[in-house]
Amino acid sequence: MTAAPLSSAINGYHPGGDLRWLLQRPWLLLSRLLTVLWQLTSLSLVLLVQGSSTDEGVQRRLGQRILSTLTGLGPCFIKMGQALSTRPDLVRRDWLEQLTALQDNLPPFPHAVALATIEADLGAPASRLFALFPDHPVAAASLGQVYKARLADGSWVAVKVQRPELEQILRRDLVLIRLLGSLLAPVLPLNLGFGLTEIIDEFGRSLFEEIDYHREADNAERFAALFARHQEVIVPAVERTRSGRRVLTTTWIQGTKLQERQTLVAQQLDPAALIRTCVISGLRQLLEFGYFHADPHPGNLFALPGRTGAMGHVGYVDFGMMDSISDADRLTLTGAVVHLINRDFQALANDFIALGFLHPDTDLKPIVPALESVLGGALGENVGDFNFKVVTDRFSELMFDYPFRVPARFALIIRAVVSQEGLAMRLDPSFRILQVAYPYVARRLLAGDTAELRDKLLEVLFDAEGRLRLERLENLLAVAESDAAGPDVLPVMGSGLRLLLGPGGRSLRQRLLLTLVQGDRLHTDDLRALIGLMRRTFSPRRLAGGMLARLNPLAAVA
Repeated sequence: MTAAPLSSAINGYHPGGDLRWLLQRPWLLLSRLLTVLWQLTSLSLVLLVQGSSTDEGVQRRLGQRILSTLTGLGPCFIKMGQALSTRPDLVRRDWLEQLTALQDNLPPFPHAVALATIEADLGAPASRLFALFPDHPVAAASLGQVYKARLADGSWVAVKVQRPELEQILRRDLVLIRLLGSLLAPVLPLNLGFGLTEIIDEFGRSLFEEIDYHREADNAERFAALFARHQEVIVPAVERTRSGRRVLTTTWIQGTKLQERQTLVAQQLDPAALIRTCVISGLRQLLEFGYFHADPHPGNLFALPGRTGAMGHVGYVDFGMMDSISDADRLTLTGAVVHLINRDFQALANDFIALGFLHPDTDLKPIVPALESVLGGALGENVGDFNFKVVTDRFSELMFDYPFRVPARFALIIRAVVSQEGLAMRLDPSFRILQVAYPYVARRLLAGDTAELRDKLLEVLFDAEGRLRLERLENLLAVAESDAAGPDVLPVMGSGLRLLLGPGGRSLRQRLLLTLVQGDRLHTDDLRALIGLMRRTFSPRRLAGGMLARLNPLAAVA
């Protein structure tokens, strides 16, 4: 009896059900198992013999061997390699460097198969749905390929068509990965720790969400709505009448991929302005919206003409891999950035516990100095000295040596951050992400537009005895008004006044009063220092400079 097509029988990722499904199809199980075992056994033997070598060249070649093996095993293993490239708690750093270079570009599948998929999914042939449909794709990857087609009104669209039998291939391989991962974990030279099954299941769920184009269409429209008031971010519109579960049609983004600095400069596009947009939009996704693009690699980001202030215009595509972050995690991440810049490594270690990177019972005594060693030196004298590449390399080693574990819910967040870092380093090695990120966080804290942010601001500004840490406030003000876009104290002053004088600033006013009046006396030294700080920050000369910069933006650029 012939089994029903997978697309009509099973949807989503279900580990137990998928195992039963594959056991009922021994012809699929045995043939693929032999192939996978042959490839992975060969790889494992090499890793067992050479994995403990201290020779950097040997470890680099092992990383390359892992890379080629995963690529040869097909889409699911390619995606697994990409996922592993974001897991410094699981994989050695010298192997990570190879995995981060993993490319999923594959030869296209036959054009006739793509046409058949379009007709089956949309109920009409491509020749009727599109005024012009080419006979070859413009790009092919592990999960699908993309065509540039034209509609009857003359507009161009991107048509993404899924690879044939992809659900069956992914389901089959995920079952094998789950089984083999559980069996081989003890002998693999990986820092597996706990939660391997949860890691694989999270990977499987995100992979099946990625190949559901109905979901991707919803993701694209949600993402577009979040950035509707930010004209520096462009999101393609979904053509719903020409989209289905295995075919997705969106407006065509005519831009330049954010891959090569020379190409951008040749087209008179500013790499620094484009990186700024990518970084700020990424921060908004993580710390404001709580909904983010988890795969912002250079192939999914396009540079477009035009600028909005200091921001370049960037187009996002490919919304198959999206995720959300909880309000609690968003607030903790905001605080962690502040703790990092203020060199409060004890508080930073507590942030790692709150986020689930460390177990609540972990002894922090050896970890706090390790964090200070890895992160403190990299900060230098100011935010601009922060070298992200050096930190991530050393932090990868720290996570491998100490009891850090990446919670499953953070796997995609780390993927997004690593992709963002790689993009910035590719386009401008001198670019400092924290030089943009910290002013953004500082301005959000000083604005205090939510109760949670106001509480976090109080935590930063006052010590355990209720005394004002004036150096923290001075640091926040200094960084909030100065990033690569040029200093402008007007927004900082406006946000601060709204917070201090508005109804949301009651708790801040009370804490300021209590810190200035302690022990039945007025602490005039603190009061004079606070007044002096306000005078320096919001002097008439600096306010006039900010107004001039707003009236003549070219003056700020010059």
